[in-house]
Amino acid sequence: MTDRTDTSDDLPTFNSTDDALVLASVSSPAELDLLNDWLRDQRRSHPDANVAVLELPGDEPPPAVVAQLVEELEAGEDRSVVPVRVFWVPAGLPTRVKVVGWLAGRDTYRPPELLQKRILRKDPSRAKVVAGEPATVAELRRQWQDTTVGESPREFARFVLRRASLAIERIEYRLLGPEYKSPRLVKPEMLESSRFREGLVQIPGSSVEEAGKILDELATGWSRFSVDLIPTLSRLIYSRGFEPNIDYDDQQVDAMRQALETHPAVMLWSHRSNLDSAVLAVALQENQLPRANLFAGINMSFGLMGPLLRRSGVIFIRRGTGGSDPLYKYSLKEYVGYLVAKRFNLSWSIEGTRSRTGKMLPPKLGLLSYVADAYLDGRSEDILLQPVSISFDQLHETAEYAAYARGGEKTPEGVGWLYNFIKAQGERNFGKIYVRFPEAVSMAQYLGEPGGEMATDANAKRLALQKMAFEVAWRILGATPINATGLVAALLLTTHNAALTLDQVHHTLQDSLDYLERKQTPMTGSALRLRSTDGVRSALDALSNRHPVTRVDGGRESVWQIAPEQEHEAAFYRNTIIHAFLETSIAELALAYARRAEGDRLEAFWWQAMRLRDLLKFDFYFADSAAFREHLAEEMAWQDDWESHVAAGGEEIDALLHDKRPLMAHAMLRPFFEAYEIVADVLRDAPSEIEEKELTNRALGVGRQYVAQTRVRSNESVSALLFATARQVAADQHLLEPGDDLAARRKAFLTELRGILDDMDWVHVMSSRQFTEREMRSRSRSNGHTARAQTLDG
Repeated sequence: MTDRTDTSDDLPTFNSTDDALVLASVSSPAELDLLNDWLRDQRRSHPDANVAVLELPGDEPPPAVVAQLVEELEAGEDRSVVPVRVFWVPAGLPTRVKVVGWLAGRDTYRPPELLQKRILRKDPSRAKVVAGEPATVAELRRQWQDTTVGESPREFARFVLRRASLAIERIEYRLLGPEYKSPRLVKPEMLESSRFREGLVQIPGSSVEEAGKILDELATGWSRFSVDLIPTLSRLIYSRGFEPNIDYDDQQVDAMRQALETHPAVMLWSHRSNLDSAVLAVALQENQLPRANLFAGINMSFGLMGPLLRRSGVIFIRRGTGGSDPLYKYSLKEYVGYLVAKRFNLSWSIEGTRSRTGKMLPPKLGLLSYVADAYLDGRSEDILLQPVSISFDQLHETAEYAAYARGGEKTPEGVGWLYNFIKAQGERNFGKIYVRFPEAVSMAQYLGEPGGEMATDANAKRLALQKMAFEVAWRILGATPINATGLVAALLLTTHNAALTLDQVHHTLQDSLDYLERKQTPMTGSALRLRSTDGVRSALDALSNRHPVTRVDGGRESVWQIAPEQEHEAAFYRNTIIHAFLETSIAELALAYARRAEGDRLEAFWWQAMRLRDLLKFDFYFADSAAFREHLAEEMAWQDDWESHVAAGGEEIDALLHDKRPLMAHAMLRPFFEAYEIVADVLRDAPSEIEEKELTNRALGVGRQYVAQTRVRSNESVSALLFATARQVAADQHLLEPGDDLAARRKAFLTELRGILDDMDWVHVMSSRQFTEREMRSRSRSNGHTARAQTLDG
């Protein structure tokens, strides 16, 4: 059965010799009247056609109706089957009626039976009959035999009913719009498919019944009302603390809309807040983009949230995609494949969980591998991986993240947690929300043709998946606009609790703004306004509305600082912009290393740059090695003949650093290398295979001591979140494995990290000189203005 739309004014084509069976889904007297009018028009238009009608009351026809359908289907293989249903045009129902119907799982756009006739008397256009294009019994039987394991006539009849229902729903989605498309009848379709059964028998101890329970757990779908309601509720929640209008790039939205017309998509979004999925739902609705089925952790299925979210297109999955349960993994994989084959868009966080540090986490490949398998199996000619950048000026969740950094435990989700989250959302103004849709990544481009090499070579497929995922993340980072919050937080963190005046913050930020403009990095309006002192004051006031910036008044002028206890919160904002300054920061550290190196200093520069890239690979995204070298060469191209200056070493490298604007390594990377250093220090006398929790606890203790002794610069380096990555770095250096020379290698690693921090200190010295020179120029200009004013007064 294929798609078409038919009403009494737009009749399907029945030839005079047609023998047609109309499967009519009607469930009220008003709908039956509409059906009879439609049938009269059909028979009047085609008097020689033999049109039989089988009424299908409700979603699940009773056994007697199924038995009657069996008889009708045996009447002839050339007989046409035409599904029809009454379509109610959305309008007029009170919200309270829709809510009650939605909670009960009913179609909330269909008026209650008691009101239907009255509604049609006032406005006959509110309802019409829609029909799918006919399919012959022979065609349907061939589909049934090719795709299912069914054998009995009753199973064939139920297959025809499912085909009819899906055909009509496709018509309705065309009338309503693509955002109303929802997966239905997934469980019976999958359980009766030959494909699913063939894989099921390969799993020891599996059964159709157990697979059915898993599919019930995964089942989702949304009513038409929920498509409207959920974005409305989402907007109400986030607008308690944010400006209601989300900031978009209209060109990106238009390009995405065109791309989604041709291929199904997986929307992979950055994840820094529990608001992200709510924001995406609003963004899709506001831009009239197709909805996406959202994958979420089953921990979010609590209380009424579970059923409500399920009816809003959310698919709840177990942590780690089912752990060691092969039946769950198989069922989930096939569920994903079914949705892909039916062209449903999917959505989840590419990072798998919220970033508690502000920077993007490494991509998770579990669900993405299932999508890749569906593509390689030929279930779609291509699948688009659509990057989605969601960013915020500020978040109330940074206080929670700061607690995690200090070693706190995650608060379990529940009704109380949800109440506190919504309440905190309304405590103050958190600024704006920004959503960007950079160009999609084609799965076909990375995996080749379906059924090709990647389908049989697991290693090649995994490598391609990693490249795809990193490309998506790279595009998310490239599209995420730099905001004023991150720039101001980064600057104030470098002062180590010392306060700055408005003018000091203003003139120090200008080099960073020049750099971002030179690199054509996207910036928010708040960042662009930092060119003026009024814009800087607005940013400082926004950050000092509570935390993390403290404003000190009562003196000759106001000054702003970040107190030690607020450094973790401020670091979150700073970390959201590091990607824009990462490569230039590495170039600075490589210059400082070449300055103290012996022998070929240019070679030392490149060696250290690649070494830093390797050490930081667990914390940040990098281009491949060749592209990374090209990027660094571009970073250094601001200085003519820079290579000869590096080769000369000594004062010439100092001159390069002195002239470079801005110097950012100390502002962006110190906390990460200090966290690495603390972990490396703990490892000096730790067991070779120390457990992660014990290592973190020891590092927290040593870190607090070193902060008290000023052996590390700030509290933000003492972070359970950063120590987790530091442990990965140590493991990558084989420092968590037994070995005869383990102690020596651990000591050498600690020495290397301290050398990097010494290089960072030198970059900071150069940056401080730049700051002092700017201060002197600023004072000179100020004194000049004063002298001129005095002359005019005289």
